[in-house]
Amino acid sequence: MSGLNILIIVIIAVLAIAAVLCLYRIFRGPTIADRMVGVDIMGILFVGITALTGIVYKLSFLLDVAIVLALISFVASIALAKYLERRTLDD
Repeated sequence: MSGLNILIIVIIAVLAIAAVLCLYRIFRGPTIADRMVGVDIMGILFVGITALTGIVYKLSFLLDVAIVLALISFVASIALAKYLERRTLDD
């Protein structure tokens, strides 16, 4: 393994630790907005982990999966924000 691959694996480990901390915020968040932020950050972390895993193992389809995860995370954030404002999705 090259030094770059080891660095990327360390970054993936740090992102995994951040994901565990986001889980704490999701389950213990005092408000719905705190939980929403935790879920949004968790989605961003999964996108990063997926993309870095694709780079390390040279699996280009994982980059496509990361793009789809980012789009789903974005749409889910918009839908949840609309729900919290008590508006419909067509507004």
